[in-house]
Amino acid sequence: MKNRHLALILLVTALGGCKQEYTPKPRGYFRIAFPEKSYALFYESGFPYRFEKADYSEIEKPDGQETDPFDITISTPRFKADIHISYKQIPGNGGNRELAKLLEDSRTLAYKHTLKADAIEEKIFMNPSSKVFGTIYRIEGNAASPLQFYLTDSVRHFLRGSFYIRETPNIDSLRPVIHFMESDIIRLIETTAWN
Repeated sequence: MKNRHLALILLVTALGGCKQEYTPKPRGYFRIAFPEKSYALFYESGFPYRFEKADYSEIEKPDGQETDPFDITISTPRFKADIHISYKQIPGNGGNRELAKLLEDSRTLAYKHTLKADAIEEKIFMNPSSKVFGTIYRIEGNAASPLQFYLTDSVRHFLRGSFYIRETPNIDSLRPVIHFMESDIIRLIETTAWN
């Protein structure tokens, strides 16, 4: 009998105590404060290329691996974002074969993200006045690299870039950083010239 009274009291309390409807809150992400856009020319003596980079980014030389002396990383520590730039000089003899191999390697590296990508959009870039031509690969979805590109003059120079964020790929939380950094990468591409 005592147990019945106790159960009845708990039931009445539980039913009477819930007057408000509960609405679950959507998952949120931290607000990211972006700096003002400003750019400076990256021009280093002896380098075969130059371009404008964001002022809040730093130029680093990759260490550890054996790399070309003109390979660099443009790092934005605030967003854990890196743009890896690699450079190859196209040899004078047999250059067409070498250029074709570099072009195919760039395309292959971009399309390795197909497993995680929702879509890969290719956009042709041409700047005839600076003799800079290339392709930009926009990789949609939870891929490790949301943007890659290559630039060449088709004769001597070949520059390849790939954009990475050092976080687990989650497009919902990384989209604001990707959109912010994408305009910096486009600016880099548009201002690239050969020395």
